[in-house]
Amino acid sequence: MLTKIKLILSNREIVLKILITFALLLVFKAGTYIPVPLIDITNVKAIVSGNDFLTVLNAFSGGGLSNFSILALGISPYITASIVIQMLQIVIPKFKEWGESGEVGKQKLNRWTRYATIVVAMVQALLIVFSLGSKPDNILASSVLQYKNIYWLFYLYMAVVITAGSCFTMWLADLITRHGAGNGSSMIISAGIISSIPSMFATLGSTYLGSNFTVGNMFIFIFITLLYVLLIVGVVWFEGAVRKVPVQYANRQAGQQGSDIPIKLNSANVIPVIFASTILSLPLTVIGVLGLSTETSTGAYWINQVFSTSEPIGIALYVIMILFFSFFYSFMQVDPDKIAESLEKQGAFIPGYRPGEDTKRQLSKMLFRVTLIGATYLVILALIPIIISKSFGLGSSVTIGGTSIIIVVGVAIETLRQIETQAETKDYAGFLD
Repeated sequence: MLTKIKLILSNREIVLKILITFALLLVFKAGTYIPVPLIDITNVKAIVSGNDFLTVLNAFSGGGLSNFSILALGISPYITASIVIQMLQIVIPKFKEWGESGEVGKQKLNRWTRYATIVVAMVQALLIVFSLGSKPDNILASSVLQYKNIYWLFYLYMAVVITAGSCFTMWLADLITRHGAGNGSSMIISAGIISSIPSMFATLGSTYLGSNFTVGNMFIFIFITLLYVLLIVGVVWFEGAVRKVPVQYANRQAGQQGSDIPIKLNSANVIPVIFASTILSLPLTVIGVLGLSTETSTGAYWINQVFSTSEPIGIALYVIMILFFSFFYSFMQVDPDKIAESLEKQGAFIPGYRPGEDTKRQLSKMLFRVTLIGATYLVILALIPIIISKSFGLGSSVTIGGTSIIIVVGVAIETLRQIETQAETKDYAGFLD
């Protein structure tokens, strides 16, 4: 490890990329403290902390939403748009053609992803602004409360500002990808999550080690902290776990070593959880926009029962959706048909199975079994924060303790691999020169 660190630090180009990345992340973090004009953030933090979905979104934006800043949505609209465009490649032939057309097709898809980001950001911003603004006193500055007839114009203006902030964040992510270290969008969302960790532990500390300090509360604090550490260790192991499918080549002599096809235990990463939580949050957001109360409206009550992850029915639906999207996205990422076809063209086969249809069925069975384990792992991670919140009455203060760790760990591992590869490449190039 020390040798790798020394190799990385001895490379000026890589050190410069790391410094550029940190500088751009600081710009992003500074932006999360610039409030949207005409806003009164006094009540916003309380509203955000009381909504599970908004709390997750706030963690991903590095606290930008609770500050109702110009970067309130962070990079999440771009992530959502990227996933949508990727899934549309299945149903839109033109998108699929671009996806298989190399760099030119990739540039076209990236352009459409940017267009989609603007639309997604505007829709999310409008929903959040109108939801928080169902009671104008909650978000509007006192200087504009007298203009009751044009509240909608103020909300529209705020949504446009937040959308522009999302476009700025997308531009920062591009700069990091091109001139910094790692993938820009992943680095920004990870930085947002990491910056929220101190506030989470501050909340835990004030809850159990503050004025309510007892020996029992101290043990609860230690238990939650140890659980958090164990989650990190478990995620590191699971994210690195792969099922290697052995492959032999017909043109190789007996005794020669073959190769293998690595299938990640969690091929879908955290995407199933993001999709499930986003879909479940939409009906609840609509209720907020319409200003309906679960105490006075029967429809709002049942929508809350079905879609809220604080209710038994909502939790069951949450689990079902995570399982569904895990299998859907895993089979989209690891396509048994394409792998079987590629193996057949290369004269390769899985020992004990004939090339073609037989190989495809076997790969599908293996992928199903591996995905079942990975989906179960995702469900457990998604439910742990909910269980802890219910058990200890923490509300949504430890939401970050679950699936967000997958993002941070995954990005850290991938970025480290990229940096090591670049360092080793430069080292070899210098040796050869």
